[in-house]
Amino acid sequence: MYALLDPQTATGAAKDLLDATQKQLGRVPNLYRAMANSPKALGAYLEFRGALQGGLLDNAMCERIALLTAQLNDCDYCVAAHSFRGTKLGLSAEDLAKTRLSQSNSPQIHAALVFVEELVKGRGVVSASTHDALLGVGWTVSEIGEMVAHVALNVFSNYFKQIAHPALDFPAAPALGKATAPVAHA
Repeated sequence: MYALLDPQTATGAAKDLLDATQKQLGRVPNLYRAMANSPKALGAYLEFRGALQGGLLDNAMCERIALLTAQLNDCDYCVAAHSFRGTKLGLSAEDLAKTRLSQSNSPQIHAALVFVEELVKGRGVVSASTHDALLGVGWTVSEIGEMVAHVALNVFSNYFKQIAHPALDFPAAPALGKATAPVAHA
């Protein structure tokens, strides 16, 4: 486990970044405290995150992308964090569970989740039919670009968690029951 830097005792760039995180989020999650061991990494992460805020995708879609990416990368910390945030944004427990399985009752959201799943599992390779399905339900090329950027941002945090092992400081996400098995996508 990486040391979790304390915002009160950190110095230099790490302190500045942790203070900015506190101001923006109202708290400093353990993942960020671990990432602060490399101020350049935390700075880059925060700048990337900030650049995506206020984009074309609404906050709920961004959380769905983050949650599904975390699920696909077996990042329990990020699944917990994005489940918590998704709840705060008004996503139901059913919405969150379905998102973790690349499912939605909304054809538009479903197509986006299938795209994200294929993007992550294919390490950037997505079939033409999956891409065309996105366009077919109304997503624009600009929105698809933002989806890719959100996946990249979340892969960054998922991978960092996997090497840093910060203690979970969000409520653990519920287990996906056996009755809720992943669906194969055509």
